[in-house]
Amino acid sequence: MKRSDAVMMKVDMTPMIDCVFLLLIFFMVTSTLHRQEADISFALPGVADQSEPVEIPDEQIIEIYEDGRVLLNDLEYDSPDNQEMPELVDTLVRFKATADANKVEAMITIAPGGLVKHQRVVDVLNACAAAKINNVTFAMEEDDAS
Repeated sequence: MKRSDAVMMKVDMTPMIDCVFLLLIFFMVTSTLHRQEADISFALPGVADQSEPVEIPDEQIIEIYEDGRVLLNDLEYDSPDNQEMPELVDTLVRFKATADANKVEAMITIAPGGLVKHQRVVDVLNACAAAKINNVTFAMEEDDAS
C-alpha cells in the first residue's frame, strides 16, 4: 500500500504579527515618559536633646505647604503647579555660589507640612539637585503635646 500524501496545513502568522506590532505601537504611544529624578542622599532627623540650640546661619529653610506653595526663608517661589521650579533653582544656585565663596557648606532644611504630596517634596529635592546642593535634611514636626 502506498501512503497517500498528507496534506500539509500551514498557519499563516501574518495577522498575529500585525496584532503584536499594533499592540506595541499602542503601548508606546499611550505611555508617558517621566524625567529621571535626582538621587540626593540625606540624613533623616533623629531625636536628641540639647541644652542650647545650635545657631546655623548658613542654613536655608524651605517650607512646603499642602496647597503646593514653596517658601524659602518666608519668600514664596514658583507657582504650585510648576514642577520645574526655575525661580527656586536660580535662588539655590546663587545661595550655593555664595556659600562656596565663603568656604562654608550650603545646607538646606526641608520642612513639609503634614499633608503635603510626596511629589512636591521630590520637586524640591530635584531643585536642590539642580543647584548641586547635597546637604539636605528634613525638619521634624513639633508635637503639640510636648
